[in-house]
Amino acid sequence: MTMRMKRLGKTDLQISAVGLGAWAMGGPWLFGWGPQDDKDSLEAIFEAMDCGINWIDTAAIYGHGRSEWIIGHALREMKRKPLIFTKCGLCWDEKSERIPRLKRQSIMQECEDSLHRLGVEAIDLYQIHYNQPPEDIEEAWATMADLKQQGKVRHIGLSNYAVEQMQQLEKIETVETLQPPYSMLRRDFEQGLADYCKKNDIGVIIYSPMQRGLLTGKFTAEKVAALPPGDSRRTNPDFTEPRFSVTLKLIEKLKPLAARHGRTTGQLAVAWTLANPAVSAAIVGARRKGQIAETAQAANWQLTESELNEIEKYLQEWQKEIEK
Repeated sequence: MTMRMKRLGKTDLQISAVGLGAWAMGGPWLFGWGPQDDKDSLEAIFEAMDCGINWIDTAAIYGHGRSEWIIGHALREMKRKPLIFTKCGLCWDEKSERIPRLKRQSIMQECEDSLHRLGVEAIDLYQIHYNQPPEDIEEAWATMADLKQQGKVRHIGLSNYAVEQMQQLEKIETVETLQPPYSMLRRDFEQGLADYCKKNDIGVIIYSPMQRGLLTGKFTAEKVAALPPGDSRRTNPDFTEPRFSVTLKLIEKLKPLAARHGRTTGQLAVAWTLANPAVSAAIVGARRKGQIAETAQAANWQLTESELNEIEKYLQEWQKEIEK
C-alpha cells in the first residue's frame, strides 16, 4: 500500500499520514488495556510496515518499558527500519505508580534507558510526555536541547502542552512538534492550539483519533462489561453511562456515511482528524495483526467539505445531548 506522506512541521522528516501507536503493546499497567501477547504485538508492528507506515510512537511509561522493549525486538528483525518516536517525563516507582519527573538528571537517564530498550543509536523524535510539574518544564526543555546537540535524539517535541507553555519554552529552544489528543469526541485542540501550531509550522501528530477504540463502532455495553480487569477503559467516562449510550447514537449516524465509501467508522474517525490543516499525522494503535491493516487505509481518504459539514451536524447534536 502506498501511503500519503507529509512533512512533520519544520523538521526534515517525511512521515506517513498514519503512524503506529504502541500504547496497548505495554500490556497491563495503570492506564493499560489489559493483557497483551508479545507475539501479537510483533505481528502488528510488521504489518504496519507492510501497509506503508514509516513511524512508530511509543513511550517509556507504556508497560513500564515493555512497549519500547518489544519495538526494539522488532527492529532487530527488520531490514527497513521505521522512525521511532518516544517520550520521557513520566516515571514509575517500585509500586508501579506513575511519577511525573522533569529534572535534568532524570531525563538524561530516561533517554539512556530508552536507547537501550529500543536498541538504537539515536531516537528520531524525543518528546516530553506531560507538562507536570510545571515549575520544571524549562529545565526539562533545556535538557532536551542538550540531548539533541549530543546526537542522542534527532528532533524534540512536546506532548500535552498548552500554547502558553510552548511560548515559554520557545525562548530556550525551538519546539519542533506537538502531540495532543484529538478526536470527534475531544476537540480541545481546535481551541487555539491548532492555529498556533499552523502559524509556527509546528508538526502535529495527534493521538487517540478513535477515542480509545470507541469510534470504531465495535463497542457495545456487553463488550465493555467483558473488558479484562486491567483495561483502564472500564472506568473511563467515555465508556460509562450516560455518555456511552449517547456516543453509540452518534456512531450509528456516522456508519452510513462511511459505508457510502465502503469504509468503517474507525477509518472515518481517523480521516476526520487528518482533515484539520494543522494536523501532520495521526497515531493509530494496534494490538494484533489485522487491526492496523484496516485503519491505516484512512491515510489516503480525504473527506469532502460536504462530508465534513455532515459530520459537524452530527457532532453538534451529540454535544447537545452530552450537555443535557
